[in-house]
Amino acid sequence: MFADQLAEHVRQRGNPVLVGLDPRASMLPAGLLQGGAAAPPARQAEAYRRFCFGVIDVVGPLVPAVKPQMAFFEQLGPAGMIVLAEVVRHAQSRGMLVILDGKRNDIGTTASAYAEGLLGRESPWGADAATVSPYLGADSLDPFVEVAQARGAGIFVLVKTSNPGGGMLQDVVADGRTVYRRVAEYVERLAERTAGGSGYGLVGGVVGATYPEQLAELREAMPHAWFLVPGFGSQGGTAHDVAAAFDPRGGGAIVNNSRGIIFAHARAPYAERFGAARWQEAIEAATRDMIDELRGQTPAGRLTGG
Repeated sequence: MFADQLAEHVRQRGNPVLVGLDPRASMLPAGLLQGGAAAPPARQAEAYRRFCFGVIDVVGPLVPAVKPQMAFFEQLGPAGMIVLAEVVRHAQSRGMLVILDGKRNDIGTTASAYAEGLLGRESPWGADAATVSPYLGADSLDPFVEVAQARGAGIFVLVKTSNPGGGMLQDVVADGRTVYRRVAEYVERLAERTAGGSGYGLVGGVVGATYPEQLAELREAMPHAWFLVPGFGSQGGTAHDVAAAFDPRGGGAIVNNSRGIIFAHARAPYAERFGAARWQEAIEAATRDMIDELRGQTPAGRLTGG
């Protein structure tokens, strides 16, 4: 079961860092892609493959999971989609869990098709988990839950996202409760119903680091749900901001960092220490620094690493 697998991976690595794979042609280290964003899609896709494999090879021994952002691969058409599938398999071959970030959903048989295509290692995409939007209602989530349960996979439902504009819908009050709180209560029911030995269910929530007060509120409201916490690093979230996402043992949450890790070679202090030529060393240093931050400033310090 995904929730228990995730708990074990986090325990073994001794940290909750989730590395987002968001390759962008204009930000790749020099030498990986001649022509940048003007290069043909097939050439960009090959550069993304080399880059993401290089990231995975560095972070694989350090962190429990990666999160490929599907849009950056889909942007390149068929060549990008083929590379995305290769990236998923490569990460899993390095002992990592893979969460595909596509925020999919629809109703009826379309939702079922998304779920069957994405979830479980026997599926075409082979994802251990995927992100899902809840805004078509309960009947749009049920197919994802059913497929995840049958295949030992997981889903992360958007609850309170990290972007500034998310409040337009998520913070609306209806019948005395915010929309995000209503979604959270539904996610918690599904998580409790599917809870495994770790105490967490296969349905988790996406809850942003940029709203620490709501993060604390939602941790209390969703005791059986794993949290996927975006917004750390480049979006302004800090270790202090995400501390409330964890349970008292340091479990229950994985904290995503995408640009702040994979493009560390281009930002201080790593640019000065490593530069583009040593981009993998910059990634390793940034990952280790994030691990140390979370261990030092959150309950994640109570995890015992393998």
